[in-house]
Amino acid sequence: MARMGAAARLTELGIELPAAGPPAGMYAPAVTSGSLVYLSGCGPARPDGTYVTGKVGTEQGGTVSIEDARAAARLTGLQLLARLRDEVGSLDRVVRVVKLLGMVNAAPGFHRMPTVVDGCSELFVEVFGEAGRAARSAVGVAELPFDICVEIEAVVEVDASVEVGP
Repeated sequence: MARMGAAARLTELGIELPAAGPPAGMYAPAVTSGSLVYLSGCGPARPDGTYVTGKVGTEQGGTVSIEDARAAARLTGLQLLARLRDEVGSLDRVVRVVKLLGMVNAAPGFHRMPTVVDGCSELFVEVFGEAGRAARSAVGVAELPFDICVEIEAVVEVDASVEVGP
């Protein structure tokens, strides 16, 4: 049985990707080199354009609970998918998600970064199946741009034999 395409899977899951947000500085949101697409870090943009901000780890004095941070990581994953779609034309071109780097704006003493970044990883597995299970790092940082609670970047392999675009 053939694997369902990512676009059909998104529809089946009832997920509509947001518009990809603009870069926050002087960098490309995505760069393709051969069959690899490098996605710059994205943050947790809500549908209204605001971001989930604050330190993760309410038990350590932060303002964002681990559950809310996981949901923020999922929002970040949606942003990454939107950027990827814009770069390659169709998520059906994805061969596999190769690597994720998740950075968590952690309150001092918070150490459950992998649990937070799972919010993004789980989304990718829902959309791409086992091809969405990437090598991954999840680290805690003292600060993130604009006080966002999580930032994630990705490397994705795509089928380079399929040309999309003008």
